[in-house]
Amino acid sequence: MKTSVWIAEVFFARMHVLLLKEPRDEESGPDPYMKELESHGHKATLIPVLSFKFVSLNTFSDKLFQPEKHGGLIFTSPRAVEAVKMCLDMGGRKEEWNKSIKDKWNSKSIYVVGKATAALAQSLGLKPIGEDTGTADVLSRLIIEREDTNIPPLFFPCGSIKREVLPTALRENGVPLETLTVYQTAEHPDLEKNLKNYFTEQGTPASIAFFSPSGVRFCLEAVRRLSGEQLNEIKFAAIGVTTRDAMTAEGLCVSCTAEKPTAEHLAAAIATALQ
Repeated sequence: MKTSVWIAEVFFARMHVLLLKEPRDEESGPDPYMKELESHGHKATLIPVLSFKFVSLNTFSDKLFQPEKHGGLIFTSPRAVEAVKMCLDMGGRKEEWNKSIKDKWNSKSIYVVGKATAALAQSLGLKPIGEDTGTADVLSRLIIEREDTNIPPLFFPCGSIKREVLPTALRENGVPLETLTVYQTAEHPDLEKNLKNYFTEQGTPASIAFFSPSGVRFCLEAVRRLSGEQLNEIKFAAIGVTTRDAMTAEGLCVSCTAEKPTAEHLAAAIATALQ
């Protein structure tokens, strides 16, 4: 009798969680968010929301190899660091980078948001700071505290739909900044199909996690349509306050927000919300 009760408890506790995010590179092993949720006993599925196209890489490469013209680097997404890697691979300039250029950048400040971005920057031999800031808003405050207004401009390679929080804060505080769009963001071509397949095969998940305001914009209509009357039963989770604000602006009831934008914090928040 005891055994059957235990099996029933395990069965009912194991809930489906849908992660609306980009997968990790295959080289870097299994996705940490899926792993963490599974360690809490939940079944996680990942559906990619965005597709990325790199642009202006020749201009970017030129600027990367002139560190003396800039006061430091800012990366607020893994994609921007991937663009650096592409420049090095494309131009066959890895040796030059490793020999001298990365050290010239490391003599300046290299700012990042989040652990994934920091880890990618470190894989290129860079020494980033700010990985625990979690948002561009908090990072901008760190930069303003640390930097003088008379430095050469900080260089900020970014995406086509970046938020203006960081550039505005730096500009208002007189910190010079140069931005360059190095990737364009669009809806993943298979998003609608993948969502439909998921809901058909797995049913409505117990929880859905959003990882960016763009994710909210591209997915929400389909999620509402596919979940129908069960929408209000879903525990919606946000990776951070910016994403949470985008969700509440769309009228979603957000059950939990990760304390920090890490797999551990998000999985713990979702696990608590599902209890």
